[in-house]
Amino acid sequence: MTKNEKRDWKQKLPEIERSWENIGISNDFLFGKLMRSHPDLCRKLLQRILPELSIGRIEILEVQKSIKEDIDAKGVRLDVYLSDDEERIYSIEMQMADTKELARRSRYYQAMTDLQLLDQGVSYRYLNDTYIIFICPFDLYGRGRHKYTFDGSCREDGDIKIDDGAVRIFLNAKGAMDDVSPALRAFLNYVAGISCKDPFVQELEQAVMDARRNREWRHEYMTLQMRDQENIEKGRELGREEGRKEEREEGIRLMIAALEEVGISKESIAEKVRGKYQLTEEEFEKYL
Repeated sequence: MTKNEKRDWKQKLPEIERSWENIGISNDFLFGKLMRSHPDLCRKLLQRILPELSIGRIEILEVQKSIKEDIDAKGVRLDVYLSDDEERIYSIEMQMADTKELARRSRYYQAMTDLQLLDQGVSYRYLNDTYIIFICPFDLYGRGRHKYTFDGSCREDGDIKIDDGAVRIFLNAKGAMDDVSPALRAFLNYVAGISCKDPFVQELEQAVMDARRNREWRHEYMTLQMRDQENIEKGRELGREEGRKEEREEGIRLMIAALEEVGISKESIAEKVRGKYQLTEEEFEKYL
């Protein structure tokens, strides 16, 4: 590392340290860590999101679970992936950026999850019920709701459900309607940065405060942040000279490869690379 690079890193370190000191539940790194290390908090959160279910026990299957059914298939990394005592499967993801493709990404998550659940030769009726849940600080559908649940209604007769066991839910932390329970609204307000005396929110807030003192998590977070910045700079250096297509494309590929190497999620890679190089979704896909 050159003297200039060392100086740049010294300048960036305080900013990264401050980001950890102020980290909150809306950060996907911390959210995944807390849900895995505090399964009872995860169960309570699910119960608030899905009050119609009775969730007695959960098992965290894997945080940031990777799903890739085929070598040529687009991989999926899930923040929190778990099951309950009724063998229902849940995927929960904290999604901070509106990438304009979330609905279709949820469709892909659903498909890839199903592929993992059914062994060859087993009847389709044994597919587990699944719940794909995105927690967002934005209103995906612009209707002011806190919660949008999709479970397959018939277009010609809304009273008829497809009843395939697949449910997709988009939560909006900035909802304005009185459409969810006070308990769920308290959690969503907390995601949006508004605390309250709700017992569950208080538990979460204490867990977040404890997490900030976790040296192992802090080191892991800072390492990822530093590597992330470093890899972005590597891609940026190769892509600076405008008009030189070959160098720009090499910069994009290097940036993608470097981010993949340190375990950054596919969705985060897409956001960073597309934002840096002003790529459309179709232009970005050709580099995968």
